[in-house]
Amino acid sequence: MTKNIDDIKKIIRDVNDFPKPGIIFKDITPLLLDPEAFDAVVTMLAEPFKNSGITKVAGMESRGFIFGVPVAAKLNCGFIPVRKPGKLPAETISESFELEYGTDSLEIHKDAAAKGDKILIVDDLLATGGTAAATAKLITRTGATVEAMTFVIELEFLNGKAALSNYNIKSLIKF
Repeated sequence: MTKNIDDIKKIIRDVNDFPKPGIIFKDITPLLLDPEAFDAVVTMLAEPFKNSGITKVAGMESRGFIFGVPVAAKLNCGFIPVRKPGKLPAETISESFELEYGTDSLEIHKDAAAKGDKILIVDDLLATGGTAAATAKLITRTGATVEAMTFVIELEFLNGKAALSNYNIKSLIKF
């Protein structure tokens, strides 16, 4: 039975030189192929927040959707899709953020959250923290509160926690 962090860490595959030379990509697709390991990860992501009053989970496109929706189901709350520009059908708000080489933007529906909502941000990976920080800004602009952020993997050498120092951060696996 695959239930502990060490077993799950072994399932994550390294792909060298992806998406560019010199990068070692942490590939979660083997984890997604193992239903027992996937369920264990979703349970571990949700468990610390079971009685915290979370009203919605926000997940960033696209792998944040994979983990965020089942975490929301386990917490019996709604899910907020955080998308790239132009992908959501109703009125949106947008937040731009810096990348290593340029900028990007994320959007949520303007009515996705409101004052009184307590939001858990879920994603597969914490690297530099830019995407999570932009998501937190979007959530805050709705009047809701970001209670915490949880990640399957944290790349500690990129120091993403520094960009998110105002938030409660939890990561299951650290490299």
